[in-house]
Amino acid sequence: MTIVQKAGTAVDLDRYSLRRFLAEMEAIGELETHDSPIDLADLAKHFEGSPKAVYFRKAGPEGAEVIGNVAASRARIARAFNTTPEKLLHEILRRLDNRPQMVEVTAKEAPVQQVVLTGDEADLTKLPANLQHGFDGAPYISAGIDIVRDPATGLTNVGMRRLMLRGRREAGVDLLSPSDLKAIYEASARRGEKLPIAFVLGAHPVDHVSAVMRLPIDEVGIMASLRDGPMPVVKCVTNDLMVPADAEMILEGYIDERGHVEPEGPYGEFLGYYGELKMNPVFHLTAITRRADALFQTSTIGGRQMSCTDTSQLNATRAEVTLWRALQTAVREPVDINVLTASGGGLHVRVALRQRVPGEARNAIAAIFGSVSNAKHVWVVDPDIDIRSDGQVDWAMATRFQADRDLVVQSGFRAIPLDPSLNGAKVGSKAGFDCTLPFAQAMAGAPIIPEPPRYAGKKFASVADAIADGPKFFEDLMAAVGSRDGREIVLVLEDLRKAGKVGRDKEGRWVAPKV
Repeated sequence: MTIVQKAGTAVDLDRYSLRRFLAEMEAIGELETHDSPIDLADLAKHFEGSPKAVYFRKAGPEGAEVIGNVAASRARIARAFNTTPEKLLHEILRRLDNRPQMVEVTAKEAPVQQVVLTGDEADLTKLPANLQHGFDGAPYISAGIDIVRDPATGLTNVGMRRLMLRGRREAGVDLLSPSDLKAIYEASARRGEKLPIAFVLGAHPVDHVSAVMRLPIDEVGIMASLRDGPMPVVKCVTNDLMVPADAEMILEGYIDERGHVEPEGPYGEFLGYYGELKMNPVFHLTAITRRADALFQTSTIGGRQMSCTDTSQLNATRAEVTLWRALQTAVREPVDINVLTASGGGLHVRVALRQRVPGEARNAIAAIFGSVSNAKHVWVVDPDIDIRSDGQVDWAMATRFQADRDLVVQSGFRAIPLDPSLNGAKVGSKAGFDCTLPFAQAMAGAPIIPEPPRYAGKKFASVADAIADGPKFFEDLMAAVGSRDGREIVLVLEDLRKAGKVGRDKEGRWVAPKV
């Protein structure tokens, strides 16, 4: 693990608490609150498609506090980073350059160990996990941030993994997709060793963003760097892993050494379809530690409103970081990037760039294709296009794209198995749409886009005097004589034209005839 300082360095144990962020969301109208008692069976319909975070004060027979959809909005993620949606990417990039700082606190100091449950008291079925989708195999814990230490390297790995309840102290873990955790676990299983693991439940959105990053470093350090200040950590009760001391809850345990031996799923996946029943490893619970007033957090994954899910927003945030770095090596001046959340947060990518030499739009497409396996369709536009506007991107494609010239199609790429369009294939195709102006035209300057008149310019005693001063657009003539109508100027121009005293230049401006 990255350097961990001992207690003595000041650390704020409240700054990154989930409950504090909940209060911030409530203050800005980003929280939907349900005060009345509600069955766990009815939670899912309230999360589905909600543009807000959803908070239940009395969920299930225990009257548990449940919060979900916290990171299902770019605006809320940006708020967590104390920035705006437009500046989020660059704020994350700035924080990733921070040297990670961690402060180890004692069990007595750690809010997440105010209550410690072991043995028979540690019971997964006492947690308010709900059935999220109609055909899911069981209730799922979906917001867990998993932390393991790689025995081979000593480095920690952090990710986000769902847990399907199998009983009081067992849950299925999805480890089929390529990931560092899968590789670490399978190496441990080949040695016949259990893999100690901890799941963080109830975390600030900054921690969720850190959990989905894929960088070749100690990943608890990423969490500390993104917090932009010292992070309090505490040693687990039943293993040696260090976890955030300010979380709501920790599930401690291990993944057994038997391998992929138990059925897990099906589950409503992040592309909006069900995944199949899979054989996966089993997590065994050894302890639950939590705050005395712990919030139970759940994440939204699949559904018909993909842009309103935690997974799509977090996937998109991660992809933008990875893709931006790839673009910086491929082209001279990337301007902006937007990974669309409606596609699951990675399959559709828009890039704005300022071309400095011919071919940079194609370089950008190639860089996107090669850097993120999920990236399937890429649109590249000029800087005058707002890539967060569907209408502007559609307009650029309609007026600057020619299919026989600007379409880039390549095949044989590694793809994500959850994409149903693969029809079982192991590799897939990708398409790029070069919606930039031809290079020579772009270098001549951005095209003039029609805008409402501004009526700025010099004043004159008459329309004739204004035209005598030099070529004028009709807007300039209205401004010149202070017209707030324009039709009277049409009449003046009619008389001047009949008298041979006015004409038009090639740009359409009104000019005095040459003598």
